Amino acid sequence: MSDVVLAMDRVSKKFRKGELHDSLRDLIPAMIGRLTRHRPPEALRDREFWALQDVSFEVHRGEALAIIGRNGAGKSTILKLLAGIMQPTLGRMAVHGRLSALIEVGAGFHPDLTGRENIFLNGTILGMSREEIRRKFDGIVDFSGLEEFIDTPVKRYSSGMFARLGFAVAAHVDPDVLIVDEVLSVGDFVFQRKCLEKMNAVLQSGATIIFVSHDLRAVAELCSRTLLLDRGRIAAAGPSDEIIRQYLGTALRREHLVEGKDAYLSRVCVRNASGEASTFRSGEKAWLDLEVTATTDVTRLAIVVQLCANDEYGVFDTSTERLGLDPFSLHAGETFRCRFELELHLARGTYHVEGYVHRYDIDRQYDHWHQAATILVTTAQDVRGVVNLYPKVTAFGPTGLTSSELTPWREIH
Repeated sequence: MSDVVLAMDRVSKKFRKGELHDSLRDLIPAMIGRLTRHRPPEALRDREFWALQDVSFEVHRGEALAIIGRNGAGKSTILKLLAGIMQPTLGRMAVHGRLSALIEVGAGFHPDLTGRENIFLNGTILGMSREEIRRKFDGIVDFSGLEEFIDTPVKRYSSGMFARLGFAVAAHVDPDVLIVDEVLSVGDFVFQRKCLEKMNAVLQSGATIIFVSHDLRAVAELCSRTLLLDRGRIAAAGPSDEIIRQYLGTALRREHLVEGKDAYLSRVCVRNASGEASTFRSGEKAWLDLEVTATTDVTRLAIVVQLCANDEYGVFDTSTERLGLDPFSLHAGETFRCRFELELHLARGTYHVEGYVHRYDIDRQYDHWHQAATILVTTAQDVRGVVNLYPKVTAFGPTGLTSSELTPWREIH
């Protein structure tokens, strides 16, 4: 028996750009024209475009598949097709088993009903029986953290509260396939971590997850395989770290202009012990390989590397000269290579590598490669900020004891 629970076979979907008919006189001929002109489905009419084109993939039982890409690449269209919200124009698809989808915040909620009433409404839409909802009701409310507001009409909820309640219901359907869109981004940090833990539990139960997100750290932590979409087509598919690195290297990297520069950075590569990488564990060792190429004779150069957080704040800065290497000189056409070894004692986050070619004695900058590389740092601990100090905490039991009577109760790592 095949363990494929979800498949798309050469699926395409087209849409029509908005139309405006100023009068009934314009609308009626347009409608008659559509009904009388018989065109094959693969043909595009005026103002039509392909949102997806020739998309094929399979997802196996117990697998977590991520779908990433720029806005407008077709990610949400795929999810809506899988959820049955839309039908494909061409191609075939199949979903085997119970599917639960969290695609839009508040989808399936009635604004005038309370949170309690919407749990029953949304749960029914997702295929749960009334008895099943009653049995899981306390767990849904507890997961959402909305006990205090459960009898409040949801039209008074914030977008974050909508997301909490929507995910709580969807995750308790016990689905064979769970589809999750970018909606988790509206939750706070603690709730996002809670959702990721819940999705890991869903995976361990043997279910399948389709995850669309711009949070590449979450993709790296949750999904073993990733699809990269570009303009409605699959641009790449494979192991998540490899596809994330490709996406960061093409879609997000700023253009590096070298024309007219006497010396410039011609290569910046980030590696781990296995080779080129973009995802690292906190504390893992990384190597930065850099090359400088000269277009004319230059002297007394140094290479500067800087690590910046996602908000452009510099968190680390050093250079070949400050680390004790002598300044180097190049003739036109020559290349200088060096390697920095780093231990990434960083908190969970996204960090960008900045590279500079600098001459210190005259304070001249020859080149600056902005966001030459991007790395994602993951950690099992809930530590925030920039650095990871690898904390441990020891509890000493009940209060009211003197210092001489305190004995460690338990130590948490």
